[in-house]
Amino acid sequence: MTLPTEMQAIEISEPGGPEVLKQATRPVPQPETNEVLIRVAAAGINRPDVAQRKGIYPPPPGASDIPGLEIAGEIVSTGSGVEDFQVGDKVCALVTGGGYAEYVAAPAPQVLRVPAGLDMVQAAGLPETFFTVWSNIFDRGQFTPGESVLIHGGSSGIGTTAIQLCKALGASAIYTTVGSSEKAAFCEQLGATKAINYRDQSFDEEIKALTDKAGVDVILDMVGGDYLPRNIACLKPDGRIVQIALMGGAKSEINLGRVMMNRLTITGSTLRARSVEFKGEIAKSLAEKAWPLLASGGVTPVIHSTFPLAEAAAAHELMETSSHIGKIILDLT
Repeated sequence: MTLPTEMQAIEISEPGGPEVLKQATRPVPQPETNEVLIRVAAAGINRPDVAQRKGIYPPPPGASDIPGLEIAGEIVSTGSGVEDFQVGDKVCALVTGGGYAEYVAAPAPQVLRVPAGLDMVQAAGLPETFFTVWSNIFDRGQFTPGESVLIHGGSSGIGTTAIQLCKALGASAIYTTVGSSEKAAFCEQLGATKAINYRDQSFDEEIKALTDKAGVDVILDMVGGDYLPRNIACLKPDGRIVQIALMGGAKSEINLGRVMMNRLTITGSTLRARSVEFKGEIAKSLAEKAWPLLASGGVTPVIHSTFPLAEAAAAHELMETSSHIGKIILDLT
């Protein structure tokens, strides 16, 4: 197969608003050892992309400066050492950058085959959210069947994934916070036991009422700030909070006495800068436990809308309104 030497990609011309995303010509990357080169059919839009565009979340050393952390497409070339994939395979992948482009090189351990029955747009909405949810709720949060969860931001890509996976894997109750009655209804239809509109209700008071003051076992939070003491108030003894973003701020004041008395765990993580080996282990867990749920239809990616590559700025504008439910995808086909 003869590949082009140049491709179209979206650059961040300078830190700023969506208008700084510009289409440009870049060299087609070459796959290195244990990498595959993928012709991108679709790419997911994520909050870290917005933060990178604003200049507050730079790519880790060695990563592409092109935004985009998840893609789906067809393998068109492989580097040395790749054994599990071959040219022509339809795959999706988690990448450290470079997704807003016609071609991207991805480490083979972070690549998964497109689940049966899903198209490329759906597959492009899987990697970032599924890797994040699995690593944080099931690994760090140690969720087990029969436990209850509170998922903040239930209508986001992360939230819609977390609701479905927790339901499919045996949660006794799934509570979530949302910003509108429309989002609340959607999340409950998706599997949430109760969606709490944080604009009208105090989520910590609602959790107390809904659980007869017992609380929940695991909380997935992307807000931070003053949510932390309220999250602590929502936990059962031996409960766990997993922090994955700081949309409400990085600082908070808490009562450590309550943490000690109830044996609580407060943890958190970032994913982008972790090693290929670490991400590869998550991929193995997803292939074994989550991908069959996707193939059977038990879990379905929620796609809100698609944009062509050249309209990446419009996609970012939509994301920053927070009006969407599920994933926003760049469709390169």
